[in-house]
Amino acid sequence: MPKKLDSDLVSILSDLIALPSPYPPGTSVEICAYAAQRLKKAGYKVEIARKTKGVDNVVARMKGKGRGPAIAFNAHVDTVGVGERANWKSDPFTALVKGGLVHGLGAGNCKGSMAVQLWLAEEIARRGGPAKGELLFTFVADEENLGPDGMEFLRKSGKVRPDALILGAQTENNLIVAERGVMWARITTRGKAAHAGNPSAGDNAILRMMRLVGALQAHYDKALARRVKGAMKSTVNIGMFHGGHNTNVVPSSCTVEIDRRLLPDEKVKDAFRELKAVVDKVGESRSLYTVEFLTGTNGFFAPENGAAVGAFEAAVKAETGRTVKFLNATGVSDGRYYADDGIEIINFGPGSGAQGHAANESVPIAQMVEAATIQLDVVRRLVGTAREPRAPGG
Repeated sequence: MPKKLDSDLVSILSDLIALPSPYPPGTSVEICAYAAQRLKKAGYKVEIARKTKGVDNVVARMKGKGRGPAIAFNAHVDTVGVGERANWKSDPFTALVKGGLVHGLGAGNCKGSMAVQLWLAEEIARRGGPAKGELLFTFVADEENLGPDGMEFLRKSGKVRPDALILGAQTENNLIVAERGVMWARITTRGKAAHAGNPSAGDNAILRMMRLVGALQAHYDKALARRVKGAMKSTVNIGMFHGGHNTNVVPSSCTVEIDRRLLPDEKVKDAFRELKAVVDKVGESRSLYTVEFLTGTNGFFAPENGAAVGAFEAAVKAETGRTVKFLNATGVSDGRYYADDGIEIINFGPGSGAQGHAANESVPIAQMVEAATIQLDVVRRLVGTAREPRAPGG
């Protein structure tokens, strides 16, 4: 292991924080160029892949001589915006090292993991690359925008199709191997406008919507109570409700948007069919409402006896002496685009989720060092390295 691993990681992270990549606008040219340059210098075959101008993604590959699995590491390069500048105690784009932490925009989510993975890629190259299989390092934009120009593009284009996908995440170096799916839908009701002083002359679209939503709530209150798997629950949320344009007018239209979170064994298409069937049974004229599918991805569950999960369990034990924890995910990651591919999908990395998207965001240096040594061990267990490292400093 090289000397001063902590200072190497802090140096890389400081460089990344100094390269702004907030969404919006979501441009990632500079930070991806930085990563690509380092990876090319290390000996990787590097591609800048883009679907949309200004939204760059890096895909770096190194193959071993023997047959083996393709293992992909991933971190997203984009961050949220600064928000209220007055809430920051230091420059968001200048790394502040204090009290064992590195502060700066994206330090935790997700540039801390990106720094670890860049170091990991270079360290594996110093060891001659993987002994077998293939290693990929992917640094993507557009995660904060749900990923259509980032990881989703890499998967659909066929550029990244691994056997195991390891995503940088704020897990405090524990594992997330299961993630719920998500389905968004929109319901629109129509009616007839009239003066509020004579509502019977109109047809109230909001009242129609209330009948539909009431039926949905009654259905889900019973149905979802049974859909529980460990700490994961199937849920529904009415996220937006818009109707009418003036208080003294009977509303002629109303729209709601619904968020469904699905257990890994529930499918998006089935969830939409279920919602539509409940609405259709209410008895409203079908000419007076529509149910639209907006977007959705299935959930995933990596079996705890999988090769990659097993490698992480063993590596965490070997490097730290502790037993790794399996965490429950509240949100969704870019791993969801690979949910139907039958691969192991793992979220792992330094930092706490409570730090993400917050002013004065930070990541512990000790956790970055630990994440680096654990993931190096994971690589050695899965694909090996061509040779042992040179002497420290060599």
